[in-house]
Amino acid sequence: MPSPETSVEGARASDRRHATSMRVQAEAWESTAMHMDDHRPRRRTRPGLGLLACLPAMALVTAAASAALGLLGSPHADAGEPRSKVILNGKLVQVTFNDGDSFRVLAGDMQGAKARLSGYNTLESYGPVHQWGTWTEKELYVMAKMATYHARKGVWECETDGATDTYGRMLVWCPDLAEDLVRRGMAHVLTVGDEPGDPKLVEAQREAIEARRGLWSHGVPDFILTSLHSAEEDSDGSGTYNRLVSTEDGHSVKWKHQNRYVECSKVCHMIHDVDAATIDEVAKALREDSAVATIVEPLDDQALRKVVSDFARFRHVDREVAKDDRDALTRHLQGYAAAGRFGNGQPEPGACMVHIDFKRRFGTGRAACLK
Repeated sequence: MPSPETSVEGARASDRRHATSMRVQAEAWESTAMHMDDHRPRRRTRPGLGLLACLPAMALVTAAASAALGLLGSPHADAGEPRSKVILNGKLVQVTFNDGDSFRVLAGDMQGAKARLSGYNTLESYGPVHQWGTWTEKELYVMAKMATYHARKGVWECETDGATDTYGRMLVWCPDLAEDLVRRGMAHVLTVGDEPGDPKLVEAQREAIEARRGLWSHGVPDFILTSLHSAEEDSDGSGTYNRLVSTEDGHSVKWKHQNRYVECSKVCHMIHDVDAATIDEVAKALREDSAVATIVEPLDDQALRKVVSDFARFRHVDREVAKDDRDALTRHLQGYAAAGRFGNGQPEPGACMVHIDFKRRFGTGRAACLK
């Protein structure tokens, strides 16, 4: 999400002190970590952090807790505008990284442009809002900050054709930065549709997951919850959804809902445990259900079983079904669930996120749980 700017000099001074403290802490960690520079792309970049990929889990948690004390007090991490450089469309330009996947251009022909780096995602850095596995929100907040710091250290080659996202940010592709962050477990692969992520990034993420680096050190959810939208945010009547991103290949799913979230409430993507026999039974019933015959007919038995299995576990219909038919099939399967066709076991939380309205994420009016 784009970060609002501040002109409060006191905040700038505080954040400059914070940035110095974070840099000193990170460099101290880096000096004790094993380096991972073999097999890693490093075109025109300086050596980065090996910390998150290498420290044992207990050392990482200890370091994260220590760093959190310094990180959480800053009202706005970008107020001091730390300056970095990237090679953008062949030209060296000065930028400031807002977090590990976005920056603002500070000089040149594109001065003032806000950029969203495509192909991957880093966790939100405005506060401790993400949680899964045995991670705490504060520990994953430190992870987000470390991704930002790592992006600021390099000189990365990037390119753009000027296309923008829904927030008006210029979409930029920085392949070396994307692969480096993903391979270190500082970021995860992301697309905003059904298509899987870039094959190199998907492979880098699989390697990071197998090695339990960074984000994956204390659990690997099936989907990461990357954004929350409360029902009152639906200003045009198009519906409300939260974004879920597959950790298998980076594709996205829109978790549609009509829920209103209270500020600072934790929302979790719930995972249901359903046995194979139940899935087979529901798949057979769905095949014979005339109400959804036109939706189900194009699916072979394997695809239909996956649709049923995904809904049984995650309560959403994925890309095996045509986009125009997903809502209708979801509603129909929700009727199956309400009737107890999938069993009545208690679900367990997967990835969670704390809801904070965008207007309450920065400045003096920040939500209480971010202070």
